Amino acid sequence: MSSAPRNPDRKKVTLTKLAEMRALGEPVVMVTAYDHPSALAVEAAGVDMVLVGDSAANNVLGYDSTVPVSVEELLMLTRAVRRGLSTPLLVGDLPFGSYEASDEQAIATAHRFVKEAGCDAVKLEGGGASVQRARAIVRSGVPVMGHVGLTPQTAVALGGYRAQGRTAERAAEVMRDAIELQDAGCFSIVFEAIPRDVTDLLMAHMEIPVIGIGAGPSTDGQVLVLHDLLGIHDGHKPKFVKTWADVRGEMIRGVQAYAAEVRGRTFPGPEHGYGIPPEELERLRRLRPRRSAPAYDW
Repeated sequence: MSSAPRNPDRKKVTLTKLAEMRALGEPVVMVTAYDHPSALAVEAAGVDMVLVGDSAANNVLGYDSTVPVSVEELLMLTRAVRRGLSTPLLVGDLPFGSYEASDEQAIATAHRFVKEAGCDAVKLEGGGASVQRARAIVRSGVPVMGHVGLTPQTAVALGGYRAQGRTAERAAEVMRDAIELQDAGCFSIVFEAIPRDVTDLLMAHMEIPVIGIGAGPSTDGQVLVLHDLLGIHDGHKPKFVKTWADVRGEMIRGVQAYAAEVRGRTFPGPEHGYGIPPEELERLRRLRPRRSAPAYDW
């Protein structure tokens, strides 16, 4: 499997490196990306972790939720990202329906992401039965990242895409899930859409890196989807998203400018084409077939 040129100023991010960053209080930068050009960009930007998330379903594949995306689709996208990375830790999301049925199913899916897509680790959502799945995958030799709070794969059961832990009872459930995932051997956990005060309380119980998304500033790092932070699409953006660029606007302006030049016949210009030596052009004129000649008379 080919790989991107390594950034000479940075070393490969490993699980040990992440633990060291947490111990030293160095924030972990994580980005969710889905293709090779994006991987090259985040590699050059020097992020620490890259997640190929099942949110590819919404952001690049046109589904209306994360649920329909398949293992095969995510493996294809993850392989593309792998080819663009050399330094960040690469995590692959296990899609809905690919790990819940049994430990055997979970292990088999996780192994595919490692063997076929080159992942360093996998991520799964939720507590409860997912804790047992996480434990089984870890025991099989694959590092696992947990995910608590708002878990998009089961958003319907949670009452929709909304913050979790806004009651004491629900916050206690999130805390239990996080601690159980930690005890199951997860190397890291994502906290999504959790009130910052709840996160502050939870962090006192965490011994592994916690990556936040809409969970306040006290986590060990942050993750956002590349399409959100760069403004690549104009769909609904959660409250926790901040946009640092207007890539979609630039794309539209670029295509509009191209279309205007094509319609105005100013593109392509002489500098965009190829030439032929005059003597070859003259030979071509002599060699070209007459209208009455059959094609094989060339």
